[in-house]
Amino acid sequence: MERFRSKHSKTCWRCMKKFGLDKNTQDFTGHALALHRDDDYLNRPAVETINRIKLYSDSLARYGKSPYLYPMYGLGELPQGFARLSAIYGGTYMLDKPIDEIVLGEGGKVVGVRSGNEMARCKQVYCDPTYVPDRVRKKGKVIRCICLMDHPISNTKDALSTQIIIPQKQVGRNSDIYVSLVSYTHQVAAKGWFIAMVSTTVETDQPEIEIKPGLDLLGSIRQKFVSVSDYYEPTDDGLQSQIFISQSYDATTHFETTCLDVLDIFKRGTGEEFDFSKIKHELGDEEQ
Repeated sequence: MERFRSKHSKTCWRCMKKFGLDKNTQDFTGHALALHRDDDYLNRPAVETINRIKLYSDSLARYGKSPYLYPMYGLGELPQGFARLSAIYGGTYMLDKPIDEIVLGEGGKVVGVRSGNEMARCKQVYCDPTYVPDRVRKKGKVIRCICLMDHPISNTKDALSTQIIIPQKQVGRNSDIYVSLVSYTHQVAAKGWFIAMVSTTVETDQPEIEIKPGLDLLGSIRQKFVSVSDYYEPTDDGLQSQIFISQSYDATTHFETTCLDVLDIFKRGTGEEFDFSKIKHELGDEEQ
C-alpha cells in the first residue's frame, strides 16, 4: 500500500528528472501533449500528466493523423446538431429573441425568463456570462487574431489543418500561445484558402505584441482581424438560484477547457456525473 501511495504521489517534475527529460522536452510533453496551460503540473502527481498523455495517444491512434476533431462546415454545426436533437425530445427554439430579465421567485430561485411582455417559465437556466453580468467576475483578458491566408503554414508538410502550441517558457511568458489552422477541406473557406487563429491570455498593455511569435509562424497574411475580450467565470455554483453559468472561452484552441466546463455545468445542474457509456452512436440516413 505504501508503494502504491509513493507511486501515485511522485511529482511530475521528479518523474521527468528520473527519465532525464531536458527543459525543452518537458515543455513539449507538458504543454503540447498533456495540454497543461501552466507549469503547476510539475508539482502535482505525475500520474495526472501520464493520464493526459495517454488520452492524447489514444485519440491519435483512433483518429489517425491527428488527435483532434473539427466539425465539417465549422463550429456552427455544433449548436445546429444540438438544436436538431433538442427538437426530437420536445425542445423549443426561439431565435433572435431578446432577453430582458431572468425572473427570480421565492428564495432567489429562477422561475422564468422575460422577453418584453412575454415570459417563458422554467425551473433552471443555463447561460453564458453575458446574460448575468452581476453573477460573474472578470478573470482576465484574451486576445484573438483571425487570419485569412492563401497558403498553409510552413514546415507542416502543407497540412490542411494544424494545431500549434507555443509553451510559455519558450517565449518568456506566463501563458502559452495557441495557433490553429483550418481550411477548405473543412468546408469553412473557399478552395485554396485557409483560416488561422492565434490567441493567448493577455499579460501586458500591448496584447498584439504578445501574439507575434504565433503570427510569425503563419507567413504572409492576406487579412487579419484582432479582438481583445474579457474572460469571466461565475461567482457561485448556481445551486441556490438554479442559474448555471458557463465560463467565457479562454485562449485555448483545442476546446478541452470548454468540454470540461460543460461537464461541470451538467454535474451542477443534474447532481450527477455525465455517463458517456450511455451514448449510442447511430449513423444517420445520409451516412448509411
